Amino acid sequence: MKVIVSKVDLATLIGKIQNIVPAKPAVPILSNILIEAIDDQLILSATDLTVSMRVNCEAKVLQEGSITLPAKRFFQLVRELTAPHVEIHLQTPEIAMINSGSSHFKVNGMTKEEFPALPDISSGTSISMQTQTLKDLLSKTAFAAARDDSRQVLNGVLLQTINSMITFIGTDGKKLAKSFSPLEEPSDAQGSYILPIKAVEEMVRLLDPKDDRVVLSLLQDKVALEIGGSLLVSKLVAGQYPDISRIIPEKKKNPIQLHREELISLLRQVSLFTSENSSSVRFSFTTGELHLSATSGEIGEGRVHMPANYGGEKLEIAFNPNYFLDILRHSKDETVHFEISDSYNPGMVTDSSNALFVLMPMRLDV
Repeated sequence: MKVIVSKVDLATLIGKIQNIVPAKPAVPILSNILIEAIDDQLILSATDLTVSMRVNCEAKVLQEGSITLPAKRFFQLVRELTAPHVEIHLQTPEIAMINSGSSHFKVNGMTKEEFPALPDISSGTSISMQTQTLKDLLSKTAFAAARDDSRQVLNGVLLQTINSMITFIGTDGKKLAKSFSPLEEPSDAQGSYILPIKAVEEMVRLLDPKDDRVVLSLLQDKVALEIGGSLLVSKLVAGQYPDISRIIPEKKKNPIQLHREELISLLRQVSLFTSENSSSVRFSFTTGELHLSATSGEIGEGRVHMPANYGGEKLEIAFNPNYFLDILRHSKDETVHFEISDSYNPGMVTDSSNALFVLMPMRLDV
């Protein structure tokens, strides 16, 4: 193998793929990255056996070939290079020479044969979408998914395709986010798939709106995303996702309207008066106003208020302010709609997009 590639292009590929390499690999080869030079292209591949990615860029290939190199060391080296081009060629099947300007390095690696092959996705059912649409759908749900829950299915995002509608749902049992969009093109994909949260976060990172279209391929046990010459393949999370329909409140005719930026500002202020032992903020709705308050024996007390188009009897409910702020940051519009029925059932936030956010209440301290 002998290939010459732009340092900028190589650094861009590394930026896309670096998070796939596991910090604690199950087998040593997984700490390596596969480098291939084929048909005037430089191709980098990485996997942790659950999520795999392949990215490529144009390069001057003088001799085709491949090698796997220690990913962390290779990434750090490329970042430190200052010359505009990098040349990689093999001294032996397991030793790569890397030259850039006046810098010359010899890096020990392993052959391609020991590197796991990327899964075959040719039998998958494909969905073509606008890149920005998919990025928005994933971004609005991934934040609500669990990260280290003992219930593995919650450490992922549910993807559903039913009757030309695609839906994503994320929840950790305390907050829930659901976003959906009609499919622009008919698809045979019908079913439910649980995507690992790592795969979802890498998809969001990979989805560059400058590439107008993206293709999702759905298989029984895996999902793939193809965009601009890059491919991400992930195994699905096994198990049954909980039925979340029973905790989503019914929409009301006259929801409470709240100014989103003002509510974010006031929640950030009053949350300074919560502690680990008392991480709740009391929401008190009275005619025309919303009062927010938090009390901590160690810190003190905070009280703020803002206008609200509420006209019923006094209603009090408590929420974790950080979860509420997460929801507001992933909402849009100047004003959001907030719906609650009483002090004990979930509240729901909606905006003008095809998304809704549900938040479980906390115990009201008397």
